[in-house]
Amino acid sequence: MADIPSAGGRVRDGEALLAAAAWVEARAAFEEALAERETVDALEGLSWAAWWVEDVPACLEARERAYRLSRREGDVRRAAMLAVWLGDDHLVLRGEHAIANGWFQRAARLLEGLDPCAEHGWLDALVAYMAMVDGDGPRAREVAVRARALGRRFGLVGLEMFALSVEGIALVNDGLVADGMTCLDEATAAALAGEFEELVPAGWTCCLLLNACERARDYERAAEWCAKVEDFGRRKRINFVTGACRAHHGAVLTWQGRWGDAERSLSRATEELVAERPTWSGLALVRLADLRRRQGRVAEALGLLDRAPGNALTPVVRAEIALDEDDAVTAADLLHPVLRRIPARNLTLRATPVELMVRATAAATGAAAAAAHLQELRAIADRVGTRPLHASARRAEGLVAAAAGDAESARARLEDAVALFAAAGGAFEEARARLELAAVLASIDRPDAAVREAGAACTALHGIGAAAEAARGRRLLAALGAPPPTPRSPAGGPLTPRELEVLRLVAEGLTDAEIAARLVLSPHTVHRHLQNAYARLRCSSRAAAVAEASRLNLL
Repeated sequence: MADIPSAGGRVRDGEALLAAAAWVEARAAFEEALAERETVDALEGLSWAAWWVEDVPACLEARERAYRLSRREGDVRRAAMLAVWLGDDHLVLRGEHAIANGWFQRAARLLEGLDPCAEHGWLDALVAYMAMVDGDGPRAREVAVRARALGRRFGLVGLEMFALSVEGIALVNDGLVADGMTCLDEATAAALAGEFEELVPAGWTCCLLLNACERARDYERAAEWCAKVEDFGRRKRINFVTGACRAHHGAVLTWQGRWGDAERSLSRATEELVAERPTWSGLALVRLADLRRRQGRVAEALGLLDRAPGNALTPVVRAEIALDEDDAVTAADLLHPVLRRIPARNLTLRATPVELMVRATAAATGAAAAAAHLQELRAIADRVGTRPLHASARRAEGLVAAAAGDAESARARLEDAVALFAAAGGAFEEARARLELAAVLASIDRPDAAVREAGAACTALHGIGAAAEAARGRRLLAALGAPPPTPRSPAGGPLTPRELEVLRLVAEGLTDAEIAARLVLSPHTVHRHLQNAYARLRCSSRAAAVAEASRLNLL
């Protein structure tokens, strides 16, 4: 007769299956062990198996049973660590901040009087994370630094680097972007290199980096990391990382005007997260809704937003839709509570709603009402320093100047916005700014220049699939007595503004290194843009790509 595995043996089997990312099989092993005898190891193992498949009730029940058993057995440190994870579960999986705080406080009480240990460090790291989520950047940074020091003291790379990533995103939120991104780059490199002792904080670190890139509108950095993070998530079978990465990558692709690629990435992210991590699917749903808005598919956008009522960005995208429909009053009504909830020091979180509030108040009540919001947007752009934010600030200045009747100032600001959006690779934003510039040029009796800008905008908008904005451009051209442009694009799809910018410099005879220096990019990024341009133009060399782009009147 075959030996029946002991409870301890099945626990070891379960731990091996967890390490192999076989979540369902691991759960079965731990359940078998518990059927024979209840132990803390089996209960905690079951809680993690349930966590990975997002069976939240089962996770919490097993974790609480493990906590109570640890207390009965007098294992204070084990009980404290389980209390830390329970706090994190309630925070991340359910958004229950008060309950999370209760468990964190319980862990702190248990650890009182003990010599410094790893459990103190993990408690600090997750308390810092909660402070960051709650918008208290200074507290998040203070506690994260303490956690990082404990991680280094005890040789726990995962603790040290996860704490560094929390410190980094707190810095980014408060506008200290260069310092924050340095922290996040290092922590993510360590995570992808396999230096973390545990997989969960490695996944969180990747997500924090991509989140920070979006908040700061650092799309170049996000584009460099996305492929590596997605590959890591796929290899390690961390589906929430793969799905979240695709959501962030979809936002980058949307910015670049590669909307077919963005739709594929966001649709997959939505499907994966709804299936694997429904409580985390809001970002993908909202990003897909924003793409639908840009495409002019408003009913679909609103339907997606209805599925993500609790996401912080949902009212922001609804405000964008209201502005697209010339309903500035509704947009402002949606944005007021959003801005009330975000502390003034959280610059990157405030940037987008403040930018939209400038547009809404300028359109609804005039330039004077928009002045304070515009001043805040300028300050955010200056502090954060990324080119997309500077471009958005210039555009907002142009719209406020136009609302004030100062057409010449509006023209100058919108010309700057067009140039900055083009340099930053924002295809849709550049085209939209061109349309606004065309309207200003028409108002100062510069019809030829207005037609030129509106025509260029229409061509770009048609190429990326922005039907509603392209129709607005055609209406403007018709009002100017000009025919709509005949769309011309390469067989492989339109080049993005950044690809065109790189190709123009190639045409001038610059090397990749010289182009990188000129555009303040890495040589790797320049090479990637060139490879994308070759594929779209169906060419295999620099000379051939320049010749084909010239033939298509793209340069």
